[in-house]
Amino acid sequence: MKLQKTITFITVLLILLGCKEEKKNSDFTLEGYVFGTTYKITYFNTNVNYQKPLDSLFFLMNKSTSTYISTSDISKINSGNSTVIVDEIFAEVFEKSKRIYKETDGFFDPTVGNLVNAYGFGPKNEKQNLTDDEIKEHMQFVGLDKVSLKNGKVLKEDPNVYLDFNSIAKGFAIDVIARFFDGKKIENYLIEIGGEIRAKGFKKNNKPWLIRVVNPVKSIDNEGFKTINLSNKSMATSGNYRKFRVSSEGEKYVHTINPKTGYATESNLLSASVIANKDCADVDAYATAFMAMGLEKTKEFLIKNPSIKVILLFSSNKGIIEEYATYTDD
Repeated sequence: MKLQKTITFITVLLILLGCKEEKKNSDFTLEGYVFGTTYKITYFNTNVNYQKPLDSLFFLMNKSTSTYISTSDISKINSGNSTVIVDEIFAEVFEKSKRIYKETDGFFDPTVGNLVNAYGFGPKNEKQNLTDDEIKEHMQFVGLDKVSLKNGKVLKEDPNVYLDFNSIAKGFAIDVIARFFDGKKIENYLIEIGGEIRAKGFKKNNKPWLIRVVNPVKSIDNEGFKTINLSNKSMATSGNYRKFRVSSEGEKYVHTINPKTGYATESNLLSASVIANKDCADVDAYATAFMAMGLEKTKEFLIKNPSIKVILLFSSNKGIIEEYATYTDD
C-alpha cells in the first residue's frame, strides 16, 4: 500500500513536471498584412502566441478609424451619419489629434481628407488636377477647430468636413498593441507596422533594439546606413519622394497636403523621421506635420520642443539631398 502511494506520488510529480516543461517560455515573431501594409511584431519570454488577440485589436482599429472600410465609424461619420456613438479608440485618436493640431499651429490636420481624396491619395481614388478655385472650395471644410466631440458624438460645423486619421492611426495601433503587451507584463518587444516602430526593453543578451535606416546622403559609400537605438522609444517617417503622382500634364502631386494652403506641391523637405520617448501616434503625427511645415518651420518647432528628435532629408538650393539631424546615438 505504501509502495503504491509512492508510485502514485512520483507519477503525479512527473506529470506536473511534464506540464511545466510544455509551458516553457519562448520568443515570438508575428508577421502579416494590415492597414494596407505589412507588420512585424517581436516579443520575448512568454508561452503565449498572441496572434488572435492582436488580430482582434487590428479589427477594432479598422472598425473605428479606417476610411477604406465603408462600415467603419469614421466612414459613417464622413457620409453624414450624426448618430454614431464613437468608441474609446476613436475618442482618444480624436483628442490626441486635437492636441497636436494646436501644438503644430494647424500643420497637422486630419480634416484635409476631402483634399487627400481629390488629389487621388485616398480611398476614392479621384485623381483630379484641382484648379485654384476648386482648392479654395475644399479649404472651406478644412480645420480641426470645425469639429468637436460631445457625449460620444462627432459634431461638425459643416457636414462636408471629412475626417482622415490615416496619418496618426497606424502609430496609434502600435500604441494599442504596446499597452496590450504591458498589461501582459511583457518587458521586451518591438512593434513595427508599415515602417512605424515602437520598442521597449532589450533584445536578447541585454542588447538594445537597434535598427538600420537607409541614409541616401551617403548611399554610395560604406556609410549608406544609419543605426538608431530605439529601446523605449517610438519612430515614424513621412516622405514624399516615393508617395506622389504625376498628372497627364506632367505636374507632380505629393501625398502630404499643406492644410494651410490646400496644395499638394513639394516643399524642400523630402523626408522626416521623428524619434522620441513618446507614443508612436505622436511621432507619426509630428512627421506628417513637419512635411507640411517644410524645413525652416520644423527647425523652429524643434527648438521649442527639444525632446523630439529628427532626421530630416531636404533638397538644397543646388538640388543636392542634404541631412539635418538632431538625433544622436545614445
